[in-house]
Amino acid sequence: MKSIVAASLLLLNASAFAQAQTAPFDMSGERPPGASVAPRPMPPAPPAATAPVPVTPPVSVRPAPATPAAPVPAPITVQPQPAPQPGAAANAASPKPRDIRHYLVPFSKFSLGGEYDRRSWSVYLTPEQAAARASFTFAYQNSVVVAPEASALTVYLNNRPIGRQRVGSPAGPSAVTFEVPPGLLQPGANLVTFQADQRHRTDCSIQSTYELWSNIDPAGTYLSFAGGNAAELSSADAIRAIGVDGTGRTEFDIVVPALEQPGTTEPLLRLTQGLSVLSSMPNQIFAFNTASLPAAGPGKLGVLVGTAAELRPLFPDLPPGAESAPLAAFVTDPRSGSPVLLISGPSWQAVSSAIDTIVSPVDRPADVRRDVLTTERWSAPNAPLIFSDTSTALSQLGVKTTEFSGRRFRTSFNVAVPADFYANAYGEATVLLDAAYTDKVLPGSHIDIYVNDNIASTVPLTSTTGGILRHLPIRVTMRHFKPGLNTVAIEAILMTKDDAACAPGSSADANARFALFDTSELHIPDFARVGQLPNLAAMAGTAYPYGRATEPTPLFIDRIDADTLSAAATLLGQMAIMAGHPIAVESVASPNTIGDRDAIFIGSISQMPTTALSQANVSTASQASWRPVVDAQPGVVDTGTAFEEWNSKVSGGLLRGQITAFREWVVRNFDITRSSLQFIPGAEEIFTPPNMATLLVAQGSSPAGAGAWTVVTAPSAKDLREGLEVLTAQMNWPQISGHITTYSSKTAKIETVPVTRFDFVPSTPWSISNYRLIAANWLSTNILSYAFLLVAFVLLIGISTSRVLKNLGRSK
Repeated sequence: MKSIVAASLLLLNASAFAQAQTAPFDMSGERPPGASVAPRPMPPAPPAATAPVPVTPPVSVRPAPATPAAPVPAPITVQPQPAPQPGAAANAASPKPRDIRHYLVPFSKFSLGGEYDRRSWSVYLTPEQAAARASFTFAYQNSVVVAPEASALTVYLNNRPIGRQRVGSPAGPSAVTFEVPPGLLQPGANLVTFQADQRHRTDCSIQSTYELWSNIDPAGTYLSFAGGNAAELSSADAIRAIGVDGTGRTEFDIVVPALEQPGTTEPLLRLTQGLSVLSSMPNQIFAFNTASLPAAGPGKLGVLVGTAAELRPLFPDLPPGAESAPLAAFVTDPRSGSPVLLISGPSWQAVSSAIDTIVSPVDRPADVRRDVLTTERWSAPNAPLIFSDTSTALSQLGVKTTEFSGRRFRTSFNVAVPADFYANAYGEATVLLDAAYTDKVLPGSHIDIYVNDNIASTVPLTSTTGGILRHLPIRVTMRHFKPGLNTVAIEAILMTKDDAACAPGSSADANARFALFDTSELHIPDFARVGQLPNLAAMAGTAYPYGRATEPTPLFIDRIDADTLSAAATLLGQMAIMAGHPIAVESVASPNTIGDRDAIFIGSISQMPTTALSQANVSTASQASWRPVVDAQPGVVDTGTAFEEWNSKVSGGLLRGQITAFREWVVRNFDITRSSLQFIPGAEEIFTPPNMATLLVAQGSSPAGAGAWTVVTAPSAKDLREGLEVLTAQMNWPQISGHITTYSSKTAKIETVPVTRFDFVPSTPWSISNYRLIAANWLSTNILSYAFLLVAFVLLIGISTSRVLKNLGRSK
């Protein structure tokens, strides 16, 4: 009996030891689709008598075996599985208790609109997930006017269709499940594509196409993996494969017992930026605390950071190596059973070394130019960065050759320009369009080009016999381009006699009337390149100027608490994604130590240095007066809102209305504004944040004018954290521009104050051609100065000609 008890105790000790085992941290690069993966070497298996399973089992990249009698599956057909009814399909493929869900939609809201819409992004999977048997589930609801007999949603994985579902769920959300063919998923990036083809039930007008939509529910769209191996995380794949939750967010929960100690801020912010670049997710936030890990879940990763002595009270089963050397590994939390990233060592110097093992693979020297802006986690493919005269085929930008039978065709693609882009007033790009349309298309139809949702060009279709367009040049003004990511859309408005008659059944005509070919090209010529400060759009687009810094950027944080540090990590993480690498920072306690360098200030308004506020043209009196409006506060009226309301009340006079209409017409047709009718730009006005605002981002110059100082502040640390979690979201981040941007949690509005006066910052070697382009753009913006110089130049020529003529010929 004693021998049996002793053997049982031995088995329990072995089980506890296995729970604390760690997996080696593999920092290999992201694998593209199609790359093979060799199994990682694993320690020898325990003896047969040992029951516990180690934390990281041997990896198998073989597809999960199917039923023995089943043959090798043929290429999957584009049909829903297994029944035509969405509800029945969902019930038939409901996940088993051990199935692991991996949510797919990286947006809080996802809608496919119009008669044709296609969206693609990549999802990173671990080798264990790629090898498991999987099914694809999505939930959707469509507009009541969508005709189900002529409308369908098609799902692609790695450019292969896995299912097609008729659009027929107007009353409420319906779930559809398709089986994923074995071997289709692969370790690394996997391309997910949704395509909607929709037609109206009764209407054939162009306007009716805007009533067509299908909303995809992020909480009901996921890959389901059979078996427990898919939940294993054992390397850097776990960071890249963190994914999203049911709302499209990604959260890193970081527990640091020594959070407020001096010397921990810089390595922690380096860690958060490294995690951001590795995951590259669009809506990620960081949450620090000192006590315990929050509950685990999809789209979340727990991280324990600290010395072995600091972490032992929170995690008693620390690996023995943490007390003697830097350690970065995944361990299993015995309380929740979820994997946790453990970063530890005997001292904080060793902890910093362990952090470097995670972050160093994504470091990039500032003088090394990148070719793309990483966007594939929310919009595939990555956007190419264009620095000079370049022609790019639309096939390289993700546009497919498409034949279209509807009335309004729209497709879009992404390109990026550098932070020193300066051609918004004179520059023109060209779309070389390859397309065709039939003789049914009536004159009056047209093709429109949009840049960042602003119309940039229109080309009418005048032929009555159809036509094939071969590299038709369409000039596109670059006034709507901005530093960083830009979305260009091609939209064809097609009218026919059948649409005007709209006979029964004509709304679902299957005969193609228009085709767009992927051999079309976008040509962007050479443009002026010079940095401008202040320019928040450049900071949001490419983290300029901090992403180009060769030395650590001074970072002022008013106090090191959980809310403020979480806000700083969320902001810097988003900037690191835009820069393409972590941004080195150094903590400073006073603006006096910064000098004339680029710097970032983060904190509550009451603790912000007055020097930083003054340099950003923010009123220093707002330190005492800026208090957010509380819902229960009676009688509090926002000045800006009240002014707009009174302005609308008194603007009904005939003369005032005519003047306002004329001013809007001039701006709309000639792009002439009050600011352009100045000889030189005026000075910036001091800005006082309104009480409705809960977050402010402002940028100004350093005291001597050679650097950029960016101030990120809010009335409280809580407002700062919550505001940055919203502002750094993928749908809000591109709205940051001007020299001041504010966000209000009460109204959910983002407002900007445009730049009226800025300084040029040389960013390229001196050249006559570049300076000529810079002068052309500046004079195009300041038309009075251009007119004055033109008149002066003409007078100078006249005087010179008169003097020359006096000295010629025969004098009297």
